[in-house]
Amino acid sequence: MRKWNFCAGPAVISEDVLLEVQSETLEYNDIGSSVMEISHRSKIYKNLANEAKEDLKEILSIPENFEILFLQGGATFQFTMIPMNFKHLTGTADYVTTGTWTKKALNEGSKIMNINNIYSSEDDNFTYAPDLEKLSYSKNASYVHYCPNETIQGNAIHKIPKIDKPLIADMSSVILSAPFDVSNFALIYAGAQKNIGPAGLTIVIIDKDFMKNGNPNLPNLLRYSEHSKSDSMLNTPPTFSWYVAGKVFKWIKKCGGLDYFKEQNNLKASKLYDFIDKSDFYSNPVKIENRSIMNIPFILSDSLLESAFLAESEQNGLLNLKGHRSVGGMRASIYNAMPLEGVLELIKFLDYFEKKYG
Repeated sequence: MRKWNFCAGPAVISEDVLLEVQSETLEYNDIGSSVMEISHRSKIYKNLANEAKEDLKEILSIPENFEILFLQGGATFQFTMIPMNFKHLTGTADYVTTGTWTKKALNEGSKIMNINNIYSSEDDNFTYAPDLEKLSYSKNASYVHYCPNETIQGNAIHKIPKIDKPLIADMSSVILSAPFDVSNFALIYAGAQKNIGPAGLTIVIIDKDFMKNGNPNLPNLLRYSEHSKSDSMLNTPPTFSWYVAGKVFKWIKKCGGLDYFKEQNNLKASKLYDFIDKSDFYSNPVKIENRSIMNIPFILSDSLLESAFLAESEQNGLLNLKGHRSVGGMRASIYNAMPLEGVLELIKFLDYFEKKYG
């Protein structure tokens, strides 16, 4: 029997999607073999890959002047690929550091170009984030990089800024959770293993004019423009992950699109935060206006009870609630595929555990 999976990533996938994938594992569309066994250059695979791309374009209302790329290397590889492509423009960029992933992006990018760390909330363990429109940016910055949702610390920047610099966002843990205006960005990237599908795939949405400015002297596999020319098949793509992502996009459309998921995700998060805030036994360290809708960390008043909490939560069918090793505590990731029922079961357990040990 499947349980409630609160893992931050690789994360829960809709049972509807998993069952459909299961039904096609041995044979896809009467072709005599699995989709995992056919060439990525075959007409069958190219059709399903293009359909996935078009569905994503429709879901996010991606303008025509943007390219959608399905790449490998995880979102972490973009920490390197982005500065390599755009270093030559001015030699410098501005980074906003609000958590583990933006700090890693900063450290990796700094090996390649001069990066200005124009803001950091590390002084308070990344429990808050700025209003990006109020920051001062470098005059010669090639781009500005930030993360709208830090998966580990559970903080978020909910307002998309309008600034006069090319804006780049790591949306790995927040993409497809709510509608947003893609045209505000020069480049968006997201690892698939949260709201999109299985690990192994990274989606890049890039303004075509910005893409044209990429360093032409890089090896082809590092150039966005070359991936674009080959429809993301410069080399063999992660075919299974791409195929499942396409199934997820169909499921999102069937459910009602991003307006539906925005409503559901806010409902789930508000119920969980409300319970935590009313409790003296649990607490959330993040500034209220910067709280994530996707990743909700919480701390027990007595850290000695953490082992018992994790053991009993698992016994009650609630999986992967342990916080990231770098911050400790607990964390519930409630992506699109986590239904309200699962969050209510978590709240029910939190109440039981508090009454038992509080």
